[in-house]
Amino acid sequence: MLQKQPTVKLNNGIEMPLLGLGVYDMYGQEAEKAVVTALEIGYRLIDTASMYKNETEIGNAIKKSSVPRADIFITTKLNNADHGYDAALKAFEVSLKKLQTDYIDLYLIHWPIKSKRKESWKALEKIYSQKGVRAIGVANYMVPFLEEVESYSGVVPAIDQVEFSPYLFPGELLQYTRQHQIQLQAYSPLVRGKKMSDPRLIKLADKYHKAPAQIMLRWNIDLGVSTIPKSVSPARLKENFDIFDFHLTAEEVDFMKTFHDGTRVADDPMILL
Repeated sequence: MLQKQPTVKLNNGIEMPLLGLGVYDMYGQEAEKAVVTALEIGYRLIDTASMYKNETEIGNAIKKSSVPRADIFITTKLNNADHGYDAALKAFEVSLKKLQTDYIDLYLIHWPIKSKRKESWKALEKIYSQKGVRAIGVANYMVPFLEEVESYSGVVPAIDQVEFSPYLFPGELLQYTRQHQIQLQAYSPLVRGKKMSDPRLIKLADKYHKAPAQIMLRWNIDLGVSTIPKSVSPARLKENFDIFDFHLTAEEVDFMKTFHDGTRVADDPMILL
């Protein structure tokens, strides 16, 4: 029996699972197999990107799966080379074709590229108005970028996907997104395994009879932050999904915020300001 997983209602009213599978750095059969397995386990949010060069494989996996398309939430993203109004419109059509679907659930600007952010966002608004996508948003947008979008946007981004973990905790961004009804989503929530031996984390894992990775993912969920851990291992995919039978206390959630030490595994978006 599938575990009941929490969803969140985005600012335009659509529901999205809080936990998903990120497919960064997965290619070919490996990517296809991981997505088929994840869907069998119960994952219903699959997060890809044009930049990842695996949209075709993700589309193949969804076609192979017994899960109806309507039950799967697909996210993809605008590549850096495709910024600009016309280029973004074309890039979206290419992604749609590769994913072999009539619509995307969520389309994000992958990085806030200088000088073309506004034109790209306007293209996303156009796609949204034409019902090609159910929700639009951004990725790697820190507070100054979100404030900039607010100055010219006719649609509030539904999602802001950023690197986020107990070790990289942008409190100001979390507060801003909550105030503006933008759902925060965490990529690299497990810090690519760099912090699994933290004794504070292990102590919490022992208390709940869970793995350190499960504690970090549950921390995101208890904060109301969507999270998209990546794995190709069936055992790890199951482990990452097995986090819905316990809660951290409010004190433990706050305690884990103090783990913040600035550890980052992806580029700092602020260099693009």
